[in-house]
Amino acid sequence: MIWRVRRVVTGHTAGGKSTFIIDGQAPNVMEMKSMPGLALTDLWETTRAPASNAGDADAAARAVRLEPPRAGTIVRIVEFPPDAMWRGRADAREAFESIQAAHAPDASSHDPMMHKTNTVDYIIVLRGEIVAIMDIGETLLKAGDVLIQRGTNHSWSVRGNEPCVIAAVLVSADPLGGRAAKREPQHAARGAMKRAARKPARRPAARKAAKRAAPRKKASGKAAARKRR
Repeated sequence: MIWRVRRVVTGHTAGGKSTFIIDGQAPNVMEMKSMPGLALTDLWETTRAPASNAGDADAAARAVRLEPPRAGTIVRIVEFPPDAMWRGRADAREAFESIQAAHAPDASSHDPMMHKTNTVDYIIVLRGEIVAIMDIGETLLKAGDVLIQRGTNHSWSVRGNEPCVIAAVLVSADPLGGRAAKREPQHAARGAMKRAARKPARRPAARKAAKRAAPRKKASGKAAARKRR
């Protein structure tokens, strides 16, 4: 049975006082048809940065999708069933397609769950245990552990008999080697131009005044003799 989550959301009254606008079981739950027992519960979404706290609409009332909007975030609960319930039988590609992420799986990997997203993910294990798998290496995460997943190829494995429940905050990120890397030299060049523009130019009159104010060098003996003549 999928773990249902109580979601409490705050907001403001028409007079600007803080209040609770939502309190109840989060309704936006999606269980993968091709992976029974694997369920995503989307709790909230932001669509830009800085985020907007205006209004009282349910920001999670839309189709469940793997990645947040560009410059946005998603907070969700994910329940992973034991591997024995799906590995070797489920269609992982169909599962990713169902959450608008057909581009995410790594087709070259023998692990059907290996995938990558253009996000930074803050993952907190709430219940159970799960193995986080990278291209190189893996590690067991237990309740209370936190994983910072930085746009890497990754997969999940629950090797015990109980499901694992995690909380995940996905933050939109530039793809590695993509726009972020290309922007860095441009940002540096623009920064240099801005600094040059801020540096005050010395006007001709100012240069003349500075020259008059500068101490004169003592004339050499020959030059002083010529001056006396």
